[in-house]
Amino acid sequence: MTSIDPVTLSVLKGRLEQIADEMDATLFRSAFNPIIAEAHDASHGLYDAKTGDTLIQGKSGLPVFVGAMSFAVKAVIDKAAAAGEVPQEGDVYIFNDPYDGGTHLSDFKLVRPFYRNGELFCYLASVGHWHDVGGNVPGNYNPVATECFQEGMLIPPVKLYDKGELRQDIITILQANSRLPGSLYGDLNGQLNALDLGVQRLHKLLDEYGETPISETLVELRKRAAQLMSSFISELPEGRYAAEDWLDNDGITDEPLKIALDMEIRDGRMTLDFSRSSQACAGPVNIARSTTVASCYVALKHIFKDVPANAGVLDPIDFVIPEGSLLSVKAPKPVGGYTETILRVIDVIFVALSQANPAITNGCAYGTINALSLAGHRKDGRRWVMFSFFGGGHGGHPDGDGLNHGNAPISTATIPPLEILEAAYPVRFTQWALRPDSGGVGAHRGGCGAIYELELLEEKAEVFLFGERGKFAPPGVAGGSEGAKNLFKYQQDDGEHSPPMASKMVGIKLTKGQRLHLETPGGGGYGQALERDPKEVGEDVRLGYVSPEAAHEDYACVVDDQGRPDMNATEALRRERVS
Repeated sequence: MTSIDPVTLSVLKGRLEQIADEMDATLFRSAFNPIIAEAHDASHGLYDAKTGDTLIQGKSGLPVFVGAMSFAVKAVIDKAAAAGEVPQEGDVYIFNDPYDGGTHLSDFKLVRPFYRNGELFCYLASVGHWHDVGGNVPGNYNPVATECFQEGMLIPPVKLYDKGELRQDIITILQANSRLPGSLYGDLNGQLNALDLGVQRLHKLLDEYGETPISETLVELRKRAAQLMSSFISELPEGRYAAEDWLDNDGITDEPLKIALDMEIRDGRMTLDFSRSSQACAGPVNIARSTTVASCYVALKHIFKDVPANAGVLDPIDFVIPEGSLLSVKAPKPVGGYTETILRVIDVIFVALSQANPAITNGCAYGTINALSLAGHRKDGRRWVMFSFFGGGHGGHPDGDGLNHGNAPISTATIPPLEILEAAYPVRFTQWALRPDSGGVGAHRGGCGAIYELELLEEKAEVFLFGERGKFAPPGVAGGSEGAKNLFKYQQDDGEHSPPMASKMVGIKLTKGQRLHLETPGGGGYGQALERDPKEVGEDVRLGYVSPEAAHEDYACVVDDQGRPDMNATEALRRERVS
């Protein structure tokens, strides 16, 4: 039993989280590429000295890294142990191996042992999405990769700093394998500065409170997270619940891939069994086991919001993820499109939990980041690579409608602003708007997707798209309907075209003035459509979220163009629909 009183525990929890938050802020302010600086595709935290388990994570970092980064730190611990070494003060390890550390090759992890009075106290770690790490496709989202070698350079855990001495040869190798070595160097130094700040802040906290109270706090926070998670599970009806969803294809063969979940609730524990999911595929929508576990954490944290962000959340969870499935692959299977697959894992957890208790879950979000890359050369010969992701609608929920034009639920990242993209790259956005009638129908409507259209300003460029939900729409729950599907079009000299695999394409050549057009999915609805208040439907019409025609067809509401409902006509129409 801990000797720390509740007030001190709360204060130390806040101070520890502040360290990770400051590390996040340091990188966001100093990174060179917009995916980190603007979209906040990065994370920092403190990790257990023996196991690598997550102790503390910043509130601004990506939640998916809570699970994945513990595997990354453990990979460093295991590598040192295999070599008969102990990480030393001043060491910094760097790597992007997605099979040990999770996610994909674009996410570079830095792990630094933290020593206090000559003893290893914990690890500090930083992860950030670098702009370009080689491979066949600028920006690294290669939808037709069949090996990880086609997705970028793969770096196993190596020492960037050895007892405080920089190994410049490692940086030279990294820069030589990127189309944007300056951006890489800037992001790397931003992560190193964040780790330096974390070390300073943690020493200051330990100077103030001492090692024992901080250690006891970290143990107690994990214990409480596990207890709280177990109590939430115990409140669910015991039983088995099943859900399945589909990926459009793997980018190589135009056949759907199944993500299936069998969830069991029993004795305060939850088992997540993915045995019925598809086998590993040729294309890059495979993920490593560590990534699957991390995505399950994200889904559960969405549902059980009060649980602290540490490894204790997963203590009452048992995982069944068979080797050889697309949710548990080894090298060299490609994993570059991991974002699309983990979004589907999150979706099946939402749907399964809606069967156990619809009052705590929500319709599925739009379910794809629509990773878009444009690349070319400027008139002076300089290479440019634009990589960005795009938003869509979130699912309706028991307390209201889904968020319009939000970011994917794997993260707290933000969609890069169009002003930043236009300033950095030779493109102009000719449309950036909400997509009407894209949210799933329900008592609580799914959020609207978005419409993006951009025009090329340089003489020529190549375009690459890695998306999903072009064939299988985001599901609703508790009687809510699906959101709209993903839609992508591009101009060529002979007219307008769509990708042959609906959501993926490589090497499309654009010339100056030609445009790309993307309409992202809306979120799934929640509850029965005829239970929606006609006044809310009228407000949707007034705001442009729902057309008068869709109000009539989907909600049995008679509404004029200004959003004014005819209550008598609506009541008559609804009676007719029910009869």
